[in-house]
Amino acid sequence: MFINCKTWFSYRYGTYSTEALVDAAAEQGLSSLGLCNINSTADCWDFVDFCREKNIKPLIGAEIRNEDSLCYTLLARSDAGLLEINRFLSEHLQEKKAFPERPTCFSEVLIIYPFGSFAAQSLKEHEFIGILATELNRVKKQEVEAFPKKWIIRHPVTFQNKTYFNVHRLLRAIGKNTLISKLGEKDFAAPDEMFIPEAALMSAFRNFPGMISNTLQLIDSCDIKTKLHTDKNKKHYSASKEDDRVLLEKLAMEGLLYRYGNNPVAKARVIKELKIIDQLNFNAYFLIVWDVVRYAQNRGFYYVGRGSGANSIVAYCLKITDVDPIKLDLYFERFLNPHRTSPPDFDMDFSWKDRDEVIDYIFKRYGKDHVSLLGMYSTFQRRAVIRELGKVFGLPKEEIDQLVRGKDQPMNEDKIQRTILKYGQLLENFPNHQSIHPGGMLISEKPIYQYTVNEMPPKGFCTAQIDMFLAEKIGLFKLDILSQRGLGHIKEAIRLVKQNKGIDIDIHRVEEFMSDPKVASQIRKADTIGCFYIESPAMRQLLTKLKCDDYLRLVAASSIIRPGVSQSGMMKQYIERFHDPKKIVYLHPKMKELLEETYGVMVYQEDVIKVAHHFAGLDMGEADILRRAMSGKYRSHNQFNVIREKFFANCKALGHEDSVAAEVWRQIESFGGYSFSKAHSASFAVESYQSLYLKTYFPMEFMVAVINNFGGFYSTEFYFHELKRTGAKVNPPCVNRSEYLTNISGEDVFVGLIHIQQLEKKLCDFILEERQANGAYLSLEDFIERTHAGPEQLNILISVGAFGFTGLGKKKLLWKANFAQKRLTAIPDSPALFREPAMDFTLPDFPDYPLEDALDEINVLGFALTDMFRLCAHDGKGTVFAEQLPSLLGKNVEVLGQLVVTKDVRTINREHMAFGTFLDPKGDWLDTVHFPPSLKRFPFQGKGFYKLRGKVVIEFGAYAVEVQGMWKVGLRGKREVVKTADELVIS
Repeated sequence: MFINCKTWFSYRYGTYSTEALVDAAAEQGLSSLGLCNINSTADCWDFVDFCREKNIKPLIGAEIRNEDSLCYTLLARSDAGLLEINRFLSEHLQEKKAFPERPTCFSEVLIIYPFGSFAAQSLKEHEFIGILATELNRVKKQEVEAFPKKWIIRHPVTFQNKTYFNVHRLLRAIGKNTLISKLGEKDFAAPDEMFIPEAALMSAFRNFPGMISNTLQLIDSCDIKTKLHTDKNKKHYSASKEDDRVLLEKLAMEGLLYRYGNNPVAKARVIKELKIIDQLNFNAYFLIVWDVVRYAQNRGFYYVGRGSGANSIVAYCLKITDVDPIKLDLYFERFLNPHRTSPPDFDMDFSWKDRDEVIDYIFKRYGKDHVSLLGMYSTFQRRAVIRELGKVFGLPKEEIDQLVRGKDQPMNEDKIQRTILKYGQLLENFPNHQSIHPGGMLISEKPIYQYTVNEMPPKGFCTAQIDMFLAEKIGLFKLDILSQRGLGHIKEAIRLVKQNKGIDIDIHRVEEFMSDPKVASQIRKADTIGCFYIESPAMRQLLTKLKCDDYLRLVAASSIIRPGVSQSGMMKQYIERFHDPKKIVYLHPKMKELLEETYGVMVYQEDVIKVAHHFAGLDMGEADILRRAMSGKYRSHNQFNVIREKFFANCKALGHEDSVAAEVWRQIESFGGYSFSKAHSASFAVESYQSLYLKTYFPMEFMVAVINNFGGFYSTEFYFHELKRTGAKVNPPCVNRSEYLTNISGEDVFVGLIHIQQLEKKLCDFILEERQANGAYLSLEDFIERTHAGPEQLNILISVGAFGFTGLGKKKLLWKANFAQKRLTAIPDSPALFREPAMDFTLPDFPDYPLEDALDEINVLGFALTDMFRLCAHDGKGTVFAEQLPSLLGKNVEVLGQLVVTKDVRTINREHMAFGTFLDPKGDWLDTVHFPPSLKRFPFQGKGFYKLRGKVVIEFGAYAVEVQGMWKVGLRGKREVVKTADELVIS
């Protein structure tokens, strides 16, 4: 009887989770249940799955609303009906058009109108009128008797009880962005929209037995047969499965010759992998990924194939990845094996500039009816939900802020505050709104609408209402098309090198880069600012501690830097054993053989597989199940217990002592949850080497490329600092020499117009177009006449130095600009045939103060291009440079630094401490450590200059200052004459 139930996927309306709704129905003893969320089928497959587990017949549909107005309820009679509903919803949601009052596009869908919408005699065979128990006194018996088949019971279920009715009302107020006191009765559901005993509902309709039988017949007529957990992906890339197998084998063998030449070991592995891929029906999946890669190659896009897919030699031969699994001893079973039920996983990284074109290609190549971006949803979390509820109850911002902080500090709560905290707790983890997965795409064999509604977010690509977990349950395997700035750095650097130096770079010569002594020296010095994945202070310190100068060590560093690994103590253990091999203890000779590369530490997930297979005799598929179980995904799964028993039984059969087997198991449990895929790290390391090569041999172009991609660990200001350290001459923006992005010519760099924060994009584009069409600007007056820039925009350009080519000071330019603007009383329709000579008049000498340029740059660009320490009020006397720290080990020193970045951490005792990164007056990088007592007394106070006092310490070759005192240093006065850099002598 309950054919119109909602869950919390009726966003900001329903209060049941999907599973809780089905559990509640089971407790009521219901044999059927209908899910009809508002304009959504987001959780319908979870609903089907939970219903089948409870032996409840699932009905799927949607409640159609235009804003708050209920139009009708749709119920799918079959899988074809669900496809019709999803298509219908998708069309209207994507085009953001109102739903029709009476749809005419359905053949396998039942339509239930609310009472009073249409007369019973006008309804077609598949149309009905739904009656609420509260509406029975308004129903005319004669009309019911005249059209007996058209009336059914409608009892919506939206919330659990009175408490959740209040949750519902609060959700409605949040959704409408209004005070709860301003909600009207039509703004929320009726208070009785909850489960009641089915017998009580039938009793309410006892005078209309036909409505009861109609409802039961309607339920019987609906049947969803789709099986879950079965492959729903595009089945064939070519004409048939056999054609796919033949094509994949041909491409793999061609790639094998390219990658390895005549290598029997590699060939045997390719054959083995192809057999498993075919057995598990993933030929089409590999070919689709290869097709995407081929398109990217043809378009000149750079990409990185990473994730567990890099464990596959077939993927390596198809150029999906550049990681050699034989060289790195990577197991294919980590990616795909006969025991694995979860789908394979390819992560494809493209430049942020190219990714959308790749996504567009996939939509066009495989058809918009079969492709969608993967959806996800954001949830209410404590701080956000308290802020929302605070607004709903009309609290002032100060009081809301206090409530948000209240978890960590005592406060006197009044009734409203207690209500907010109570309902805030109930609302935590409720879905809040639909969102987009960072990169997942679905490609289905049947139309994608068979499984999901597709919406159209601002990004411009159809996005599924289902998330990755539901997609996997259905049997749709995502392909991750991701973006990152590192590839943009590489592509832009190659373009700039070609433009500036006429040199073509083959960036895929990674093997050469790995053996290049200059590149090795660059890593060893940790001179890696701007390089993908290895530029953060923590990573540069780790490179120093590991004396890293080769690929395998960089792969290890890329793995142990991960938060889980470092926090578990594995990173420290790895470093200690690297420096002192005497600390390495192998439990068994076989463990030495397996883990010698990583000093006896299970750094990678592949190490868990290796030990389970070679030490305990599990086959590779079982070893991967163990690896996944240790990562926390399947610990409760019965397979885990079976594998555990087999592990110990095999160890006994192989003659391992019980104590040794127990300790190996303990280490697997200890490290397995934190370990990282070696293939993943190896993919990162390949890209890091590409960046390192460019930074080593073309540092100026590389840093300009980093700046132009607006992505990295540091802010743009510090990338310009690194650019200056390469020897480049960095000039402020210039209306004659700058482009939209920063450009380089020889060693001259001109800051891009994009960095002028308040410059209007429209004017910026016109400046460049006009210059391109009619040549360089001859003077300030010429610029004004040709661009008609307004006074505010002109003042910004002058203050940043964009008219430096005129040879006039900024103050004179401002006077001339003001005069020229007054002369330009109207904007001419077309360029003048003859230019009027500029008015020549005598201006007084205006004094220039050296600090003014720097302050203007900070105001206009957000950072100074000149030496920042010229602004510092401290003269540097009595302080030391970063380069002097090795000779002052263990001594107390004072240093002067410009704050770059901080990293907050908690100690074992949950106290706050921090690590700091500064630049010293010579432009060198300086690391600091701030333990809890010091940080409490001397907290960071935002960006700027600091004088720091502390002891010079070393950890495995990485120097830092353990700070005992820290004081913020101000700026010099605006009119103060600054000493030259040579006079900033450190005594």
